[in-house]
Amino acid sequence: MSDFLDQKVRTDWSMIKAYRDKMANPFDVLYVDGITQQTIGSLDCGPIFAAYDEYLSNGLQVPNDGLDAELLCQRYATLLWKCGEAKAQNPYATEVKDPG
Repeated sequence: MSDFLDQKVRTDWSMIKAYRDKMANPFDVLYVDGITQQTIGSLDCGPIFAAYDEYLSNGLQVPNDGLDAELLCQRYATLLWKCGEAKAQNPYATEVKDPG
């Protein structure tokens, strides 16, 4: 309705060096073996993305033995709980109080 996509500048993939040889077959897929994947039946990919981000941000290799999405959910919930507890102990970072 807003024509948002019509206002965007389209990417000319043929001008990007990494894609030049792929223009004949845009659906060419590179299969990589030995990387961890989400377990079958788990539709919650948020913790998996967060874990990948955490590993890569810290310059670490993502483990090949699999990431347990349920365990990651528990870990991130615990970290959020601890953060909330710390904030409750010291709710203000400055001397300025809430106006409400």
